[in-house]
Amino acid sequence: QVQLVESGGGLVQAGGSLRLSCAASGSIFSINAMGWYRQAPGPQRELVATITSGGSTTYADSVKGRFTISRDNAKNTAYLQMNSLKPEDTAVYYCNATVLVVATKRYLEVWGQGTLVTVSS
Repeated sequence: QVQLVESGGGLVQAGGSLRLSCAASGSIFSINAMGWYRQAPGPQRELVATITSGGSTTYADSVKGRFTISRDNAKNTAYLQMNSLKPEDTAVYYCNATVLVVATKRYLEVWGQGTLVTVSS
């Protein structure tokens, strides 16, 4: 019904930048919050940043001042601009969205498949 597709991951040297995109598609009436999470090897998935439909943002302390989350509501797309990347930012980055589905008129939490970001030292 609803899909999130991430793109923009890759290999970058420490100090470099990457921009991730997350495009939502399907039976979408509206999207509430969108967010980015990351998971390095291990069981824990860490919150990186979130943005509400109105544009309010939150960030993990580890990325404040380096990462910027934004969204284009007309395109149902969220972005994560990552600057001054560090080797410890290496992880699979996942997009998350709370979507109001047309058919059910209920909110559904949706995850993308993830995109790998590797930062070399």
